Amino acid sequence: MTAIWPNIIPALFLGYLLGSIPFGLLLTKAAGGGDIRHIGSGNIGATNVLRTGRKGLAALTLLLDLLKGLTAVWLAQRFLPGAMVFAAAGAFFGHLYPVWLKFKGGKGVATYAGILFGLFWQIGVVYAITWVGALLIFRISSVGGLLAAIVAPIAAVYFRQFELVPLLGACSGIIFWKHHANIKNLIHGTEPRIGKSKV
Repeated sequence: MTAIWPNIIPALFLGYLLGSIPFGLLLTKAAGGGDIRHIGSGNIGATNVLRTGRKGLAALTLLLDLLKGLTAVWLAQRFLPGAMVFAAAGAFFGHLYPVWLKFKGGKGVATYAGILFGLFWQIGVVYAITWVGALLIFRISSVGGLLAAIVAPIAAVYFRQFELVPLLGACSGIIFWKHHANIKNLIHGTEPRIGKSKV
């Protein structure tokens, strides 16, 4: 444990920098779609990008948000031995609270997938299957993200990756907190389905 202490701060910093890249905002602006924060729910993630009607741009946002989490973990594994979990935490919080956007970022579902694939790919697969499966069944983005968040720490226990449980439990809890408005909408039956705009 002592050997990894010098790597913890660099890993957190590296992860945060990568995670804080607001791909949804940058891509939407580059495509002439304006500021995504003034569209739909105001979120910078792929679901809100989809509300602009640009499916390809939304898919690219999702992929890049996933890859920045995966890249943070991979770089830590390669250059900062023992500090993968800290890079993962940094990437997740960077996406949720990017300094460049006054700490108002996304909800973390895609970036969470990326760090899971980097930390233990089997957990990432379970997460992705749950996420996509729920999206196909319910056609509600928040339901897919919330169900996937539930299964992530459970999958860590199943695969005996007990050292990951505290981080995944915290990340899943934060995803639920970030979705508090969506949960209220779900309770009241007003949460929009994929393909329907939210104004």
